Amino acid sequence: MPEKEAFSKETLEHISKLALLDLSEEEKNKLAQELGDILSYFKKLEALDTSNVKPMTHPIEGLKNVFREDIPWKSLTNQEALMNAKHTKDGFFKAGKVVKD
Repeated sequence: MPEKEAFSKETLEHISKLALLDLSEEEKNKLAQELGDILSYFKKLEALDTSNVKPMTHPIEGLKNVFREDIPWKSLTNQEALMNAKHTKDGFFKAGKVVKD
């Protein structure tokens, strides 16, 4: 069995800094352990002989579009769509600001 891959706290701190994550010591220890386990699993995958395996572009070969045909049908008019809206402006739904300046 391959040796377990170590994931250093320094590397984890660098990645968390780049991602602007503030991690506690407990979270750092847990994540370092989990990422080390993931690296160990990838080491196992690297050892597999895939020279005779045909590359796949999709997990299900020969998949066809299974959706219904796109047929236009009657929809609500603008007035009907806005009929129950609490706030409207110039024929559109009006919503509160969600992004700060």
